[in-house]
Amino acid sequence: MSNTEFSSRRNQLLQSMQANSICLIPAADLVTRSRDTEYSFRQDSYFQYLCGFPEPQAWLVLSNRADFPNGLSVLFCLNKDPVAEIWHGRRYGPKQAKQDFQMDMTYVLDDLEEKLIELIDGHDNLYFAQGHNSAADEIVFSIMQSLRQAPKQSKLAPNNTLDVRSMLDEMRLIKSDAEINIMRQAANISVDAHKRAMQFSKAGINEYHLEAEIHHEFAMQGAKNPAYGTIVGGGNNACILHYTENNQVLNAGELVLIDAGCELQGYAADITRTFPVSGQFSEAQAALYQLVLDAQLAAFEWIKPENTIKQATDVAVKTITQGLLDLGILQGKLEENIEQQTYRQYFMHGLGHWLGLDVHDVGIYKIEGQDRPLKAGMVLTIEPGIYISPEANVEEKWKGIGIRIEDNLVVTKSGYENLTHGAPKTISHIETLMQTTLKDS
Repeated sequence: MSNTEFSSRRNQLLQSMQANSICLIPAADLVTRSRDTEYSFRQDSYFQYLCGFPEPQAWLVLSNRADFPNGLSVLFCLNKDPVAEIWHGRRYGPKQAKQDFQMDMTYVLDDLEEKLIELIDGHDNLYFAQGHNSAADEIVFSIMQSLRQAPKQSKLAPNNTLDVRSMLDEMRLIKSDAEINIMRQAANISVDAHKRAMQFSKAGINEYHLEAEIHHEFAMQGAKNPAYGTIVGGGNNACILHYTENNQVLNAGELVLIDAGCELQGYAADITRTFPVSGQFSEAQAALYQLVLDAQLAAFEWIKPENTIKQATDVAVKTITQGLLDLGILQGKLEENIEQQTYRQYFMHGLGHWLGLDVHDVGIYKIEGQDRPLKAGMVLTIEPGIYISPEANVEEKWKGIGIRIEDNLVVTKSGYENLTHGAPKTISHIETLMQTTLKDS
């Protein structure tokens, strides 16, 4: 992601803020894993979106005060420290950060509170995500209190504090060409990982073996981390929507559901595929699988500007409900089943969600109580599913089958682009791919 992209985002935010306003965005901090070790660092999504600086404990400050006609961007970061860098890795330090990230000013983190008092003083409005970062809250509250208690020093605290998240969420909802390009790369890596898992699958291995194949493919293509906890659910484990134990043996004759996507430069992919452990669908499995695929493809037809996710959901629900009636899993009339939502015992989640820097990305789904129209540049998942519990009151052949098919779609000016189309999902494509091993391909 270029500095031009980050600068453009900061300028857009500055122009959207009320006049004479200042905005504070803290970076993420390290999180303790156990005693003196930390989890792998992952930057705060809002901070990442506005500057791309990759280190913890930093702060971004933006001002549109009149004496900064082009806006002001200030970065606070850890100072260079040869000893600390031997132990924990290189730091940019303020001087290099100013140059590499094109900031107007940079300061060492140790000067944060003193400099923030100077920077905030005299602004009418403070934009800040209160409650998003409790440690940052304490710092901001302390500085505001200091400003309020210093009238004799001619210092003035902002009269208004506004939540910056609503503005940033709207900005993040519409992806730029640069963002979509990164997400396309993340999707391609994740597609390869799913194909690899299909080719590795066989009866007798463990769920975690497929998880390992997925993660290995991510890392080998430069995506060091998954975007979320990988789901590998064999048999009736697929009926647990957020199953992540991934520690059971895969059995012949069962399906396995894999929900996995990599994270690349902060952006998530999110793919689900369901396939037979041994490479061949049974008649019952194929019937339910085709029903889910039909519902997804029907929903795809509604993904275009000015349509809504609700319209796509209604089509998917109608398709699934009619299919469950045709298979004898539901009884009665279509309209009554939809009205009574009998399908929800088998399809109990939403059709999809926004996708971006967070796997469940920011952005409201309704505006003034009405379903939000889709716009070009939005990225979302479409993921219908059917999950039939082993305890369900249905024929034995349906019990314990869980199926979900999930793709990542970019809304275009005339329709959509399916970023994850390369992951096999027709029955014939899956079965054909699974006849070849990794060595053969």
